[in-house]
Amino acid sequence: MAGHSKFKNIMHRKGRQDAKRSKIFSKLAKEITVAAKLGAPDPEMNPRLRLAIQAAKAQNMPKDNIERAIRKSQEAGGENYEEVRYEGFGVGGVGVIVEALTDNRNRTASEVRAIFSKSGGNLGETGAVSFMFDHVGAIEFDASVASADEMFEAAIEAGADDVESSEDGHTLYCDAESLHQVAKALEERFGEPRSARLVWRPQNTIALDDAKGETLLKMLEALEDSDDVQNVYANFEISDAVLERLSA
Repeated sequence: MAGHSKFKNIMHRKGRQDAKRSKIFSKLAKEITVAAKLGAPDPEMNPRLRLAIQAAKAQNMPKDNIERAIRKSQEAGGENYEEVRYEGFGVGGVGVIVEALTDNRNRTASEVRAIFSKSGGNLGETGAVSFMFDHVGAIEFDASVASADEMFEAAIEAGADDVESSEDGHTLYCDAESLHQVAKALEERFGEPRSARLVWRPQNTIALDDAKGETLLKMLEALEDSDDVQNVYANFEISDAVLERLSA
């Protein structure tokens, strides 16, 4: 994930997300609709919806889009999205977890399987990869809100288990069950986080050479470009040179 996280940060800095803004908004809206449909349409009463709205605001999604997605969840006869997780392996034996929201399981499974196959990977059974990851809460803040030491102290006080700080920002990890409480405590001190969500954090990473690393990153990008895919996680390490070259 270290490699994958850095890759996503570089994509953000280079502005490639701007070119795909409509697709990003579509995925954010889908998560908001599902969160509001499964729980209350009020973010104060629905932690998942609150986090989905936070993620949308972090991407500068217009307020009208957010409100429209919430209203859509209350419409009779609206689309029903199903949460699906796929697990598989990329080149070099890298474990990959794909989370999707779909109204057609067959379509999504076929598309995900094709992307894996084209990149020399293969899908596995549920549980084939996830045992190598921990399902935890992740809270992100900009680097400017605090020093690494200040953030570490605040994280421990709030109940977080670990902190990673770099020039790209601070990422705090906590138990999945305590994500909302920890995020709220940190928000009171540092303001609204850049994001707060459940993630799959790898227990160990696999180092890839440049050729395999480039193949894997292209596969991850193809997966993230899929309309049905919400999140992708992978347990790899890769050189900065490859990351920079692909994001140029």
